[in-house]
Amino acid sequence: MEIIDTLLDEIRHANDQFESSFDRGDVAAIASLYTKEGSLLPPGSGPITGSEAIASFWKGGMDMGIKQVRLHSMEVESFGDTAIELGQYRLNGAEGQQMDHGKYIVMWKKEGNDWKIQRDIWNTSGE
Repeated sequence: MEIIDTLLDEIRHANDQFESSFDRGDVAAIASLYTKEGSLLPPGSGPITGSEAIASFWKGGMDMGIKQVRLHSMEVESFGDTAIELGQYRLNGAEGQQMDHGKYIVMWKKEGNDWKIQRDIWNTSGE
């Protein structure tokens, strides 16, 4: 159980970095949280791969009015240098209003001392 708690703490730390980078509008910092081969798998779109494309995707979300992302890990499983996270997200606008919420699965890869996002897929839970 201790290994999972430590892993969950490390994933939570990476998610905290994602949230704070989004709050600042720092798409380069967000993109740096993904591996070089990292991909987004957003609803209604093909894979988005590479730092520039990932940064552009998140910039587009910000331009649409999303000002805050909140992530809540529900479970994490470890497979050596790979981890799978199941969680819930919430997207908020400038006035704190909820714009979307749903669930996600992230495949993490350990690079050096850091966990980085390899695959990022989510879908809305609707209203």
